[in-house]
Amino acid sequence: MDGMKVRRVVTGHDAEGRARVVDDREVAPITSELMPGCAFFPLWGRDERPAFPDDGSPRPAEAWYPPPAGSRFMINTVPPGEPAPPPDLDTAAALEELERRMPGAMAANEPGTRGMHTTDTLDYVLVVSGEATLELDDGEQTVLKAGDVVVQNGTRHAWHNHGTEPCTIVGVAIGADRTRPV
Repeated sequence: MDGMKVRRVVTGHDAEGRARVVDDREVAPITSELMPGCAFFPLWGRDERPAFPDDGSPRPAEAWYPPPAGSRFMINTVPPGEPAPPPDLDTAAALEELERRMPGAMAANEPGTRGMHTTDTLDYVLVVSGEATLELDDGEQTVLKAGDVVVQNGTRHAWHNHGTEPCTIVGVAIGADRTRPV
């Protein structure tokens, strides 16, 4: 999936309420030397509940993960193994750049764990290619292959690729309320 191209087509309503394609373009991935081989495609998002008719223009989507009324749509590609940054990388500068491009994404990861995080979201995840391993907070691991889906209900988890080829997943995150800490 290296060099994958993603075309996003957005519809909306014109002044008379008729459906129209209002945007049709390639979405560039977010990449970082902190995670060589990974590509994150932020396809669409909004921080509020939608109301229609809608002209299809982008709405505010400030942080990587949505607030309670918001949503995010993304594609993520992860290479096999554990991505390792080059030894001479300016880690502070790379983290600052990732924070600018994916606000809050890295902060959600727990220090000292391999990608373990908890978000206040309901996530619908589809494995498109390769193999992903979902790890839960007690160490339980579930291997997922192309065509498998996960409904992630705001639980503490991490994603790994223990396979032999890049793994691509499509995800939709819907903001949720957390009624008590986990």
